[in-house]
Amino acid sequence: MTNFLTLQPNALAEYQEWLNTIKQRIVSVRLRMALAASRELILFYWELGAMIAQKQAQSQWGDKLIAQLSADLQKAFPDIKGLSTSNLKYCLRFFQFYTDAQEISVPDNEPGPFGQQPVDQMPWGHNIQIFTKCGGVAEARFYIEQTLEQGWSRDVLALQLKSNLYARAGKAVTNFARTLPSPQSDLAQQTLKDPYTFDFMAMTAPYNDLDVERQLTQHITQFLLELGKGFAFIGRQYHLEVAGNDYYIDLLFYHVTLKCYVVVELKNRKFIPEYAGKLNFYLSAVDSLLKRSDDQPTIGLLLCRDKNNIEVEFALRDMNKPMGVSEYTLVEALPENLKGALPTVEEIEHDLQQLQDVADGKVCPSTSRLR
Repeated sequence: MTNFLTLQPNALAEYQEWLNTIKQRIVSVRLRMALAASRELILFYWELGAMIAQKQAQSQWGDKLIAQLSADLQKAFPDIKGLSTSNLKYCLRFFQFYTDAQEISVPDNEPGPFGQQPVDQMPWGHNIQIFTKCGGVAEARFYIEQTLEQGWSRDVLALQLKSNLYARAGKAVTNFARTLPSPQSDLAQQTLKDPYTFDFMAMTAPYNDLDVERQLTQHITQFLLELGKGFAFIGRQYHLEVAGNDYYIDLLFYHVTLKCYVVVELKNRKFIPEYAGKLNFYLSAVDSLLKRSDDQPTIGLLLCRDKNNIEVEFALRDMNKPMGVSEYTLVEALPENLKGALPTVEEIEHDLQQLQDVADGKVCPSTSRLR
């Protein structure tokens, strides 16, 4: 077939623009179809869970009802997935999770918790993660909103559930309410966590602040995921010159939602009030040297291995720059020269058994190596 564009070369640009318009239309339609199909599936699973719950309440079959229903449905619809016993149990848990909560009331004219929670906007796999791992609807609502806002994959959602993000979000000790205008102060507060979990890296003692800093930047993808959406990495040991003297910020970020610089200082030790004074100085320097007229005030985050919240509150009380203090945790590995000196699990079990034998009189204490 002859390409008509070779016969009409002047029409090439016009055709390509028209073709791109059609391609974009197809992508848009496919996305809407996929979302509509996903929503219908979630609605179906909700209704199925409701029907199972109602039938179980009327009969004495218990879980046997689900097994029988699964077998009958798979026989009638062998080409449809999602009718296994395990998935039908998930449907039942899905329905029970939201309707059993006292703070949820399901409208009579709306099948499901969709007036309260946008669960139909997420894939079924995401929903399973949430209603099987969350302790209540308030916690589920948090993960639903975060998933939709930040576009988490199922693996990322599972990671955030495992790290108990719900209990950590917005828990940093800060002075934002006094140093930032509303609603910037509320947004900034929710941006910070306490503690931060850096379990994606292992440190071998002894290590210092620079070692932690170096590891975080080597694992920058995981680090940014733990920090949360909106953090753009600017640099490590970022140089500032003040009055002819050189200063170096541990980690510098720009937050695209808050529209401000974020200075992160790392301390591999317990918080002391002097750290807040140094961070306040860095924030003043960034505001003077880097902040643009359309930027919001620079925020500081001090990450320590330990802190006393009352002590932190006193330290931040008279600071005029917005800052927060959080703890961080990481995996500590044993030095290689100590690993061989420690007993194995088998040796520990053997020694415990010997202790028991001595206590029972089966072995003379003098013959045991545990003396």
